[in-house]
Amino acid sequence: MNASAQHPPAVRTTCAYCGVGCGVLAKPDGIGGAAISGDLEHPANYGRLCSKGSALGETLALDTRLLHPMQRGVDGTMARTSWDEALATVAKGFAETIARHGPDSVAFYLSGQLLTEDYYVANKLMKGFIGSANVDTNSRLCMASSVAGHRRAFGSDTVPGSYADLDEADLIVLVGSNAAWCHPVLYQRIIANKRARGARIVVIDPRRTATVEDDDLHLPVAPGMDTVLFSGLLVHLADTLRLDYDYLAAHTTGFTEALVRAHEIAPDLTAMAAMTGVDAADIARFFALFRGTEKVVTCYSQGVNQSAQGTDKVNAIINCHLATGRIGRPGMGPFSLTGQPNAMGGREVGGLANQLAAHMGFDAESIDRVGRFWRAPSMAQREGLKAVQMFDAIERGEIKALWIMATNPAVSLPRAGFVQQALKKLDLLVISENVISNDTVAAGAHVLLPAAAWGEKDGTVTNSERRISRQRAFLPLPGEAKPDWWIVSQVAQHMGFADAFAYRSAADIFREHAALSAFENDGTRDFDIGALATLSDDAYHALEPVQWPAPAGAPLADSRFFAEGAYYTPDRKARLIAPALPAVHEAPSPAFPLVLNTGRIRDQWHTMTRSGLSPRLGAHLPEPFVEVHPDDAAQLGLIDGGFARVSTRYGACVLKVMISAGQKRGTLFAPIHWSGEAAAAARVGALVAPITDPISGQPEAKATPAEIAPVGYALRGFALARGALMLPAESWWAKVAVRGGAAALFASNASAAEWRAQAAALFGDGLELAEYLDEPRQSYRAAAFEDGRLVGCVFVGPAEAAPQWDAVKALFEAEALPAPQRRAVLSGRSTDGLADTGPTVCACFGVGLHTIRDAITSGAAVSVEAIGKSLRAGTNCGSCLPELRKIVAGTKVVVAA
Repeated sequence: MNASAQHPPAVRTTCAYCGVGCGVLAKPDGIGGAAISGDLEHPANYGRLCSKGSALGETLALDTRLLHPMQRGVDGTMARTSWDEALATVAKGFAETIARHGPDSVAFYLSGQLLTEDYYVANKLMKGFIGSANVDTNSRLCMASSVAGHRRAFGSDTVPGSYADLDEADLIVLVGSNAAWCHPVLYQRIIANKRARGARIVVIDPRRTATVEDDDLHLPVAPGMDTVLFSGLLVHLADTLRLDYDYLAAHTTGFTEALVRAHEIAPDLTAMAAMTGVDAADIARFFALFRGTEKVVTCYSQGVNQSAQGTDKVNAIINCHLATGRIGRPGMGPFSLTGQPNAMGGREVGGLANQLAAHMGFDAESIDRVGRFWRAPSMAQREGLKAVQMFDAIERGEIKALWIMATNPAVSLPRAGFVQQALKKLDLLVISENVISNDTVAAGAHVLLPAAAWGEKDGTVTNSERRISRQRAFLPLPGEAKPDWWIVSQVAQHMGFADAFAYRSAADIFREHAALSAFENDGTRDFDIGALATLSDDAYHALEPVQWPAPAGAPLADSRFFAEGAYYTPDRKARLIAPALPAVHEAPSPAFPLVLNTGRIRDQWHTMTRSGLSPRLGAHLPEPFVEVHPDDAAQLGLIDGGFARVSTRYGACVLKVMISAGQKRGTLFAPIHWSGEAAAAARVGALVAPITDPISGQPEAKATPAEIAPVGYALRGFALARGALMLPAESWWAKVAVRGGAAALFASNASAAEWRAQAAALFGDGLELAEYLDEPRQSYRAAAFEDGRLVGCVFVGPAEAAPQWDAVKALFEAEALPAPQRRAVLSGRSTDGLADTGPTVCACFGVGLHTIRDAITSGAAVSVEAIGKSLRAGTNCGSCLPELRKIVAGTKVVVAA
């Protein structure tokens, strides 16, 4: 058990999920858990948390944890080993591989889940002491195009603005961002501005997402055509004389070339409408809003970045802000919404293969500077392999040893099946993880190293507005788990680099990182936190959230960049970039006539190794699905709630069908979260094309040609068990977190009688078993009891009338059931004292659909605001508010006589 002292005080830390970087108060309960709440004093969130952050306390159990080093034996099985043996094996394996094949035969693949101190040490070892830049990160999948766009325009990877700009803007443009679900705390800040100040919101997205519910204008742009819109906007601003000519002359270059190219791309409204699929009148309205509003913030996210032309999209957006001088001043500027908690911190320490630490690149001067500071014997002299290239090199046998830290590339990378097979070719696969099993581990790890998890980590992260926050441990390290920085440092010492990696604490590493940022800087580089280089251990422990830059000798204060120019190019001027002519990398064809778009859902995160442990978060959208437009569904014979096989040239998945008018015709949307461990045949990364942006190396995850066809299952049902749940191999299934055991929703073509034969295998022997079988109707229900407690059940019925599990799940989560309730279990209906709340709508407070509808029909709460007051639904992160509005609009109120 991961237990702390009794009744310890609340610890101020930072959320483990997205790049908003919300402050969290964690109060350990003394028995391995913690009460979680928002930190009212943290400037990123002022006490707000989204559904995922609110449920962090449900993800702290040790059931799925890797607690001891493990090593593959000669018989191919993994067995526990000592730290000394594991570290020696890793160090020797890397050293021998380098000796035989050179430094480029080894690689690290890192994660935006690492703390800055972890990231720093890993990059120092690979780039300064091994002598290769083959160290990349899963951040390549979410923000590399933003980095590349910043560097092309500004000469540095600088986010110009701050979250405060969202409070002051009069127009907020959200491009490729479902912020209501993916960045809900920031989105609620935007909505507060709309309500208090009348700010306008424009959403540019092929899908009509939850974010569109509160917008003033939605532009359903065709996949890949964002550059057309922003090129057209630049032309319009020039034609209407709404440029800031003084700013252009004093602080920029490249305007003429950029404008000429914009004219080529978007010659007129008619052409723009044809290319983007957006009504010409709506395009004109957007241009008028941008033209007539000085304070404009353009927020962009994965819909822009995850593209074969993502860097050009970023620069097309930035061009419009540079040309109008709307940058670096209150309430205006381009703003990248980062996906991961420490993607920004990783960028600061050179986490990407084409960066060196402290925002330096691979120019000769920077290589020399970093090498002298580190006293590094073997500085990498050129950029390394980016993520997709790296795994291609593994498959070719060029990379022979790989160390993966805190990420699951066999699920998240494009061609995930290819990646999983490539991993099996490695001579040495080392994985630092805090879960004992995932798809990447299953690919054939040779050494598993138990890493600290959120709640046990001590260090820093940097959020999307350049704010460094402390992540503090509030639970002890369980088993033999260690911080990632300690693990890397120990391997470095075993490889002979002891003096350079003799760190005693995360504070030691942070001080070195801060000192490097200031080394030979003198204002020539944007990233400078020299003011923090001399923090004592106590001062580091107590460090308040601080925004960079924070140069030595200057007061710590929030800041913006570039209002007065001073870019980080040789002439200190920004570059307007002429983007390439936009085109999708591969057009639909008769074999693959649709376009597959991938992304996130509201209550899950990445590959669900953390968020998938929370019963609250699993209740809203528990099954992997694909969204289809009604016209496409009708043409292809798809049924809402049925199943379909989605195929591309790279793989196939079987997903539940969701018919949605918000989906653009000719396109599909499927979430990325389900792994091979969480569901059968639902690893969406396996479908994604390995096409990458030629500048950023970021994969195209938004436009893979695909086909879809119905899949028929005769029966559907659910199963619950106290222990592990093993379903028949032929079943389609999705695991869902529940309190007190394991659960799965499934579909099958086995008969009800065959499921009856499986019941004993599901629950075990020696239990009191209640059963119901109706073979003509193909219905089977079984419930197993032990000492009055429901310990397992399986419900199977015809697919068109699938049994609902909300009431039974509530009975399963109860400690014990009286006889009347036990008798009622097989009915599948709620019993006295255990109301059937229905499918979850508000994950923050666990409010179900039936509860909400009951409140509306009774007249107790007939508006969204009244529901909030009565049931609390929608009053925390607000991401369920669009759904609440639909429920209110579609539910009749019963008026008493």
